[in-house]
Amino acid sequence: MAYVLLVVGFILLIKGAGYFVDGSSNIARLLQVPPILIGLTIVAFGTSSPEATVSIIAALEGSADVAVGNVVGSNIFNITLVVGLAAFLYPLKVESETIRKEIPFTLLASVALLILMSDIFLQGFSSNMITRSDGFIFLLFLSIFMYYVIEIGLKSRKNAVNEPTPKNITWGKNIVMTLLGLAAIIFGGDLVVDNGTKIAYSLGMSETLVGLTIIAIGTSLPELVTSISAALKKQSEIALGNIVGSNIFNILFVLGASSVISPLAVSDKVFTDVVLMIILTVVLLVFSRTGFKIGKREGFVLAAVYVIYLVYIIVRN
Repeated sequence: MAYVLLVVGFILLIKGAGYFVDGSSNIARLLQVPPILIGLTIVAFGTSSPEATVSIIAALEGSADVAVGNVVGSNIFNITLVVGLAAFLYPLKVESETIRKEIPFTLLASVALLILMSDIFLQGFSSNMITRSDGFIFLLFLSIFMYYVIEIGLKSRKNAVNEPTPKNITWGKNIVMTLLGLAAIIFGGDLVVDNGTKIAYSLGMSETLVGLTIIAIGTSLPELVTSISAALKKQSEIALGNIVGSNIFNILFVLGASSVISPLAVSDKVFTDVVLMIILTVVLLVFSRTGFKIGKREGFVLAAVYVIYLVYIIVRN
């Protein structure tokens, strides 16, 4: 029964995220907000909402390993398999100055995570924790990022010509769609955490492994679907921008909010994964600056890295 409920939870997360993104995007269009602002905020936040729900619920239930593992695992999955598959389907052009600035910001957030969770090494404490004060630091970083994005959005608004909103896009329908999506995400997230943890224990898996694999992959499915569909539509900036934006939200908002609610104990195993996440972000930065595109070859390399990583963490458990 736990397996059935886990699948139901994932379906609710994916469908809920879809409704949430569509409804929010249409509301943004009704408000005449520039498309660039929608891509960097609403789409990125919408596809990160399953991670946020799962990690916050896990933090409330005392499953810190699931909360942290979910974020780190999702970010690694996004950089490797999601970008890899999207680039393999259609080379991702990196022309926008925005994306070239966002990837370094992702790197900054990843390094900040490594520093703030290294309490034993840096401060000589008895355990590694992401404390409430660390959480507030992440949320402060997020507010700086949001200020930067809004500034870009306002600048682009001056130059952009707003198209008239189609008559079939109405306030009532999209508010209901957004709220239903949010409800499905919250309920689905609860099912995923509860049943994912039960399955982990029954199979002798650690919470860290479950967070890094089953839950991380499940909550990253909205990013996968969004980026692949964007790549197929040859909207490469949305495909890559969604991933980079989502990774920033995952670290700064998801871990920030989770640790403010309940301080998170960090497993020693996760350090290897965080270092790998930092290395992969550097690789993504290098790939994106080489000819300003991520091609099929780079996509294949990134996807292959995820397969190797998955084998490694399963063996490590």
